[in-house]
Amino acid sequence: MRFLLVLPLIAASILGQDTFQGVERIVAVGDVHGDYDQLVRVLRGAGVIDNKNKWKGGKTHLVQTGDVPDRGPGTRKALDLLMDLEKQAKKAGGMVHPLIGNHEAMNLYGDLRYVTAEEYATFKTSDSQQLLDNYFEQVEYPELQKKSPSADASDLKKAWMKDHPPGWVEQRYAFGPKGKYGQWIRKNEAVIKVNGMIFMHGGWSPKYASKTIADLNTQVHFELADFQRLAGGIVMDPEGPLWYRGLARDPESLLKDFLDRLLAAQQATAIVIGHTPTAGAILTRFDGRVIMIDVGMSKAYGGPDACLVVEGGKRMALHRGKLLDLPSDKSQMLAYLKAAAALDPQPSPLQKLIDSGAAAEMVKDDK
Repeated sequence: MRFLLVLPLIAASILGQDTFQGVERIVAVGDVHGDYDQLVRVLRGAGVIDNKNKWKGGKTHLVQTGDVPDRGPGTRKALDLLMDLEKQAKKAGGMVHPLIGNHEAMNLYGDLRYVTAEEYATFKTSDSQQLLDNYFEQVEYPELQKKSPSADASDLKKAWMKDHPPGWVEQRYAFGPKGKYGQWIRKNEAVIKVNGMIFMHGGWSPKYASKTIADLNTQVHFELADFQRLAGGIVMDPEGPLWYRGLARDPESLLKDFLDRLLAAQQATAIVIGHTPTAGAILTRFDGRVIMIDVGMSKAYGGPDACLVVEGGKRMALHRGKLLDLPSDKSQMLAYLKAAAALDPQPSPLQKLIDSGAAAEMVKDDK
């Protein structure tokens, strides 16, 4: 955290557009978690990039609902791809909407629990060890010495270096206020609405029922511009838009009335969320008014390449390269799951859900 605080802080970014109407085609991709290859596979399958990973989606709006970083070695390549596609799509009349997830925020404010050694290695340069030595001597050692004045300096350094591999300094700068990814993430939104569908990472909780999309985005930007504002704020709140899991996990009977009021107030038809991995397919809740698109597509979870496609008002799941109608009626869910399972390597991870039909098994535990 101290590393980030010693870097100059930038002012809160100017809010961009958060509502879009008349979009011909929407492709929404859930959590990537460092799996660049899976991201490429699903984007090619959805027809938004070609075999050279260049935009070919025309006026399509691509929404990525956050959590590109962590848990896999391809974080940097995945972020670079989305940044390139953002520019290319705009020239073609389309748009790329990279939303802020809890893992984007964590990488900004220094919670690095899920950054892998392979991720750090992608930032490594010939100067990495010298940068680590300099940072330890100038920043860490004075603080450690205050806490343990009698400790041997070489022992302190050895212990610190064990948890800070080469590439760490460069990674922290890249996600800092002046870094390539830090600047980009800070200008992105946490919540948008496209054709009446709300897209966000975690979910919209009753705690923030009175807020608007602009309110949520403004507060997220405000806090990420100055980490001293994080305590007690919305970014780290388990009920905030980056972390909330109630729409994915809580009994529908407890939240139905709230969801009715929320959608009416926001003039929306559905909320599309990532963050909480499903059993391995795009799933719906609340009669199709909540759509869960985190299928655990990264290697860390072993899920499929799958995404949401909305075209001509029709909602479909692209599951392993094949479009399937996405049911809103629970009576149609079993047929949909069987169709998706048939596309999986066997045995399909969906089979347990098919056999039991238990709502408790529709999502996996995650942190």
